[in-house]
Amino acid sequence: MFFKMLNLGNMDNNCYILGDDKSKHALLIDAPAEAGAILDVLEDEGLKLKFVLLTHCHYDHIGALDDVCEATGAEVMIHAFEEDGINDPTVNLALYAGAPSPKTKASKTLVDGDVITLGDIDVKVLYTPGHTVGSVCYYTDGMLFSGDTLFLKDVGRCDLPGGDFKIIKQSIKKQLYVLPDDTDVYPGHGRATTIGYEKEHNNYIRQDWEYEYDD
Repeated sequence: MFFKMLNLGNMDNNCYILGDDKSKHALLIDAPAEAGAILDVLEDEGLKLKFVLLTHCHYDHIGALDDVCEATGAEVMIHAFEEDGINDPTVNLALYAGAPSPKTKASKTLVDGDVITLGDIDVKVLYTPGHTVGSVCYYTDGMLFSGDTLFLKDVGRCDLPGGDFKIIKQSIKKQLYVLPDDTDVYPGHGRATTIGYEKEHNNYIRQDWEYEYDD
């Protein structure tokens, strides 16, 4: 399997390209910015993008969606609760950030437990609300793509519309901490970690801390 992480845009977003070795088909997890950089990797590796899997609909995760989909014809997938948010600047927060809101619509909506198949790659959808009402993580072959749900020793901010600290803790405990400890966690921002490391060191989950966000 081909795997590539890209850090793009002024919000330092991570996005991830997975490619099936046999079919040379690929999927992209989030499309934050700099579509040219994403398309360059696909071209260099001889990959055809089939799917864009979105962890949630915030503007900093979908800024390159129109350009990527126009160039590739890829299908866009997102949790059913955020299908309309892709194109609503008040929901995806583009209005408040002075950013454009994509015109590309979701091709398919997802629910917990869905599996997206790309050649020999099966990606399972894990519904993890708390950062937003429709946040999801994606799991495949010992790799978890956690969006803005779980970070290195941190969790996604919960003070935006649809956020809830108690719910995100529950999502992480019930959906993510049941995965093997050696599962690699690739978040939407920042450095990678593992499930085992977070169980031991993420005090937001281990203790009854309240969530605080400093601007």
